[in-house]
Amino acid sequence: MPHDLTLRAIRPVTHNVNELTFDRPEGYDFTPGQATDLALDRDDWRDEKRPFTFTSLPGAEHLQFTIKSYPSHNGVTEQIGQMQAGDGVIIEDPWGAIEDRGPGTFIAGGAGLTPFLSILRARQAEHGTLDGYRLIFSNSEEKDIILREELERMPGLALDLVLSDEDVGARTTARSTANTSKARASTLAEHSTCAARPRWKRASPPRCRRSG
Repeated sequence: MPHDLTLRAIRPVTHNVNELTFDRPEGYDFTPGQATDLALDRDDWRDEKRPFTFTSLPGAEHLQFTIKSYPSHNGVTEQIGQMQAGDGVIIEDPWGAIEDRGPGTFIAGGAGLTPFLSILRARQAEHGTLDGYRLIFSNSEEKDIILREELERMPGLALDLVLSDEDVGARTTARSTANTSKARASTLAEHSTCAARPRWKRASPPRCRRSG
């Protein structure tokens, strides 16, 4: 069932990622980790649906998405990055099987973080801590890290930031340890030996072959 949404706010969170906040249709429910198919409500774009994950809390008054733009694709995400308050989109009912099954290790690359944003935010809101949760988050360069400050502030979250094209050494924050290092073949093998992290969850952008 299609739902019409109006954009209330858009703000950049990296050089090519924006956080978009929309009105929430009455009775529209989703669970953390789910996505929806979204299309721009404008001529020539309404049939160009793309999957995006909700990054707001399920009980919030608004719906929020955190979307990376790919200008070189000349497609939907480029248009989304140029949206302004008052613009409209059309979304379908929520779908997806990524869910919170308790403490474990999340592995995400780039925009593949988005399913976990809602999961981690919801878990923190309900329990006050993310003890037992680990996020291994890979990006090309430090400037590409989505919502880094928020991730580093999440209480109890063990955060490992891996960069494939840049080496900036190790960093430590007050509430979590964020190891920022150049990617190497042994990175995941090192973490896979940790018996205290029995659950593994991996994500890349939903249906990434259609991104853009």
